Amino acid sequence: MKKFLILFIIFFLLNNPLKADDVSNWLIKEIDIIINAYKNENISKIERFDRIEETINNNFAGTGIAKFVAGKSWSNAEKETKKEYIRLFKKHLALSIASMMQGYSNQEYAILNSFFDKENNVSIIDMEIKNDTNSLVIKWRIKQAKGRFFIIDLIVADISLVVTKRSEFNSTFKKVNYDLKSFNKILNNQNELSYTKITE
Repeated sequence: MKKFLILFIIFFLLNNPLKADDVSNWLIKEIDIIINAYKNENISKIERFDRIEETINNNFAGTGIAKFVAGKSWSNAEKETKKEYIRLFKKHLALSIASMMQGYSNQEYAILNSFFDKENNVSIIDMEIKNDTNSLVIKWRIKQAKGRFFIIDLIVADISLVVTKRSEFNSTFKKVNYDLKSFNKILNNQNELSYTKITE
């Protein structure tokens, strides 16, 4: 009986659905940081972006996503070029999300579904964002590493952010013959332009 009880407890701990709830609570907390930055009318646009950038850098698997998006341009690049590209890509990611958030007008959001995909070792969270007339479902893919959670992708209308960025960047990579150093210059210019639009 005692042995059965121990086995039951181990099984429960390994399959506890609260694991997904923990991820959901973490995601809600981090999203609220961004939303609260937009609700706060007492901070400047620059400070608002700084908060968003910090949240994105802390919670997105930026390095892994950046390497995937770079494709074959990554392998031939020098170490310092790779480091600069990762920095610029994370900035680009933050600017992209900040740009999307500019249209924020007190939309509501709620978790529809949350589960752990054992096969891929990834937590999946479906979130609905809605206002008076429209609603949108975002699927978050979240992985745990080094004792904390990281967002590895988000999917809107069956379109992956990561796959979209790889396709979007690939045309520019082609123009510079997949030279990461040349691409960094283009990405840096794009970031500066986007930053000016967001903070002006």
